[in-house]
Amino acid sequence: MEWLSESSERGAARPAGGRAGRAPGRRRLMRGMAIAGSLALTAIAAPSSALAAQGRAASHPYGADPQDAALAFDTGAYKTLTVTVDGRPLKVRAYSEVCYVADPVAAAAQQSGIFGTTTISNTRCGYESMNVFVPESAFTDQRAPIYFAVNNAGWMASYIRASVTDGSSYSSTTSNVGAALKAGYVFVDVANRSRGLTGADGSSPGKAPAAAVDAKAAVRYLRLNDAVMPGSAERIVVNGTSGGGALSSILGASGNSPAYDSYLAAIGAAGIDARGRSTLRDDVFAVNAYCPITDLGNADTAYEWLYNVLGTRDATGSNAAPQDAAEIAAGFPAYEKSLGLRNPDGSRLTAGTMLDTVEKEVVRSAEAYMKADPANTIPALGATFDITSGGPGGSTTKSYVNDWIDVDNAADKVLSVDMTKYLKFVTTQAALKTTPAFDAVGVHGNTTSGTETNLFGPYTQKYMNYTEWSWNHNDVAGDGSGTDDTGLTWDQYTARKSTTLDDQIHLIDPMDFIGTNADTAPNWYVRNGTRDRDTSFIVSVNLDRALEADKQVEDVDYRLAWNQPHAGNYDVPEAMAWIARVVARSGDPLAAPHHGASRQ
Repeated sequence: MEWLSESSERGAARPAGGRAGRAPGRRRLMRGMAIAGSLALTAIAAPSSALAAQGRAASHPYGADPQDAALAFDTGAYKTLTVTVDGRPLKVRAYSEVCYVADPVAAAAQQSGIFGTTTISNTRCGYESMNVFVPESAFTDQRAPIYFAVNNAGWMASYIRASVTDGSSYSSTTSNVGAALKAGYVFVDVANRSRGLTGADGSSPGKAPAAAVDAKAAVRYLRLNDAVMPGSAERIVVNGTSGGGALSSILGASGNSPAYDSYLAAIGAAGIDARGRSTLRDDVFAVNAYCPITDLGNADTAYEWLYNVLGTRDATGSNAAPQDAAEIAAGFPAYEKSLGLRNPDGSRLTAGTMLDTVEKEVVRSAEAYMKADPANTIPALGATFDITSGGPGGSTTKSYVNDWIDVDNAADKVLSVDMTKYLKFVTTQAALKTTPAFDAVGVHGNTTSGTETNLFGPYTQKYMNYTEWSWNHNDVAGDGSGTDDTGLTWDQYTARKSTTLDDQIHLIDPMDFIGTNADTAPNWYVRNGTRDRDTSFIVSVNLDRALEADKQVEDVDYRLAWNQPHAGNYDVPEAMAWIARVVARSGDPLAAPHHGASRQ
């Protein structure tokens, strides 16, 4: 697939091989495509709504596009719930399963997920709808922020869920739901297609970029109905963890990019006219992302480099394929150099400075933790970290000797960090992922891995390798992926104009949109736990540095969260205080100029 360079592109075109998993010049927006040519991934399960829309009524209160008439918000279709927040009753209006697209993709009744097979009741729109919860203080408030929650785990499809239920109790110090309701925010649970979804016709209609397209469609629905819905679509704060953190990031980075228009048209999203042109905006106000599993085209490279450069895999007995790990890691220096990022002190962020950069972030995290509360102390060298893990079914506490960080708790200062021992500490608690970590299906005969490989490829195909190394090492005959089946190397395959795999990778990667003409969200709060081994710390560091360099971005609050694993919403008071600050600073959403308005 060829790319169209943006006039405000942050850097020059990448050298060949500079970014693993992508053709040269990857940080570019795609050329506008005719609907018929661009729906290679969607033709099977998604009807062409643009054509169907031509037969609808041409006159309605939602503008010139007749398709939008079907997406009018029903202000009276709610039930009143009573919940308790911090011991006090609160009335909440619940608008249930609001379908945010005119032509949703039908799903099979039986769905297989992380926790087994489930039966869904809403096969028509259960993966493309939202639940809207309005606290009493916001019943008639069109200025209230909208807390837009995406609930994906591991980039898996997210069926509609209800975070607010009648009679439930919440604490605003531990529950982001309770905190949002108490603050008077409209809380929206957003479902979306993604990997693992089975369509009614047996296909896989959740392949990339479906999750991002659906999230954008939900934003457009809120904008279309902004005048009649409680809350302000100019104050959308997107919250997500893991795969949801990644989805939040791409939604926040790619505001109003025309690269998604044909995909939006296919599902009947609001604000796409009969010619496939955008008439509404899908940029958002703020992103609240935790441990984002993002930059998937390069995630394996960053992972293997970090956990091999100091021998972490060997030290933890998790280097089952050392040659593979070394080959994948070898691509990291060129990849990191190609980004052209800098640290806050102005120094270049490269493979040569990355370990020092991560160490400084660990130090900053530890010192912030100690300064936050006199009761917050870090074990002395030789003492133990006592870490409790588990869930509702039970928890366990294990002790790990602190042999890696020396601190002065009285002075709230870190004296030293041993990075070799630190990375071993992180990966002793949770075993490292396989090699490769994110694109393992089809490699060395592996057909059962749960990696993100099945997020890519056409709807009719179970999976497709999306990184250069895995593509060239695929050896599963007949899976339709790799050199063995296509007769083409990665470079040859992605160089073809008809290839859509590189489009899929591009359209879910925030790094491809930050610093470009896309209307990137002005406010970002990003956290990644210091004990998180699910992706490389490099990924969130790169995201932060890219955001800091984007002149559109006004506020970036990034940190490695002290002693946290792969998780989210563990710092509710801090995150909600940040949201309140950026909302207050932005002024009246009904009077202030809209972010991204210049593109309309």
